[in-house]
Amino acid sequence: MAELSKKLIEECRDILTAKKEEILNRVREGKEGLLHNEKNGDEADQTARILAESEFVAMQDRLRSQLFEIEMALSRIQDGTYGICEETEEVSDSERLRAIPWTRLSIEGAEIRESVAKKYART
Repeated sequence: MAELSKKLIEECRDILTAKKEEILNRVREGKEGLLHNEKNGDEADQTARILAESEFVAMQDRLRSQLFEIEMALSRIQDGTYGICEETEEVSDSERLRAIPWTRLSIEGAEIRESVAKKYART
């Protein structure tokens, strides 16, 4: 089995760390923006505030999910399993890791999971 170079792992660690910091900053900014919304106003203002809060919650959920994947990738770097596909147990392509450094699947592994999901979705 081929191994990932230390240079690639360091490059991906740097990308993951930068993305993590970006997400944490977006969460902080989003919270601050939400806290400055007026709690009073007419019905239209209240509706707009509720819609903004709903959008904020959905965005926070997506960011939380991505942050979890980033943390798991950093953990895999730490324990030496980074870049190993969870489905095929083969080393993922370096270009895929550069593009999506938190990925847990190689292209082949993602295709296998997708075909299995489609198979069971039909039944």
